[in-house]
Amino acid sequence: MDATRISLSRIIRAPRQFVFEAWTTPSLLMKWWGPEGVRCTAAEVDLREGGEYRIANQHGDGSVTWISGVFERVRPPEELVYSWNIGMPGADGSRVKVEFRSHEEGTELILVHERLAAGVRDMHLAGWTGCLDGLEAMAEAG
Repeated sequence: MDATRISLSRIIRAPRQFVFEAWTTPSLLMKWWGPEGVRCTAAEVDLREGGEYRIANQHGDGSVTWISGVFERVRPPEELVYSWNIGMPGADGSRVKVEFRSHEEGTELILVHERLAAGVRDMHLAGWTGCLDGLEAMAEAG
């Protein structure tokens, strides 16, 4: 296990184009984004290389954490690569790569989050796991 990297894979039972759009369309993103106890209250996505994104995570106590970054690579509906900043030492300046692969059961989503400090890796692993649970549930609900 690499203490500075997260790698997750999940089969989402929906077409690849839908899963890509769910990841990149603000109105869809707001329906599933966030681990348990967190909900997405705002999302902005400028889906182009060099474009920026911002996602508001509202916690149970009402506080909001803004996640932001810049798209390094945008290849619909196959791949996204972007920087990741949340105002937390050890996480800011990290990098996320998401691949969307056609699969007989829908879409295989492969997420790699790298350049994390060891101290924030487990928190991000839990967060990404919760996000993917939400995406899977939304896709299965139709």
